[in-house]
Amino acid sequence: MLIHPITPAQIRAGRGLLKWTQGVLASRASISAVTLNMIESDQVAPRTKTLDAIRTVLEGEGIRFIGDAADGFGVMMRPRADASETPSANPSGSKPLREKTSSSMRAAG
Repeated sequence: MLIHPITPAQIRAGRGLLKWTQGVLASRASISAVTLNMIESDQVAPRTKTLDAIRTVLEGEGIRFIGDAADGFGVMMRPRADASETPSANPSGSKPLREKTSSSMRAAG
């Protein structure tokens, strides 16, 4: 399976869905905030290793990178289970009244 490199717009969109600052993502990916800023503003061609670190962190938080060159690239966030939906917090085992849907954003660029 071919994994497309992630785009600066996808990184920004993924951060936006998580409500993270550049500093938070940079810290978690073990890169400098200056480097992340330069990548996101398309001022530098990042190393594959750096993009892999960013991808790993974002995917670990539920971000999925979607799309292709023909249709465009974007991101989507997998839904997270609330504490009220866990079996211990919901002893009846019934489903919550409202199903969660995933959030997604199309990346410009």
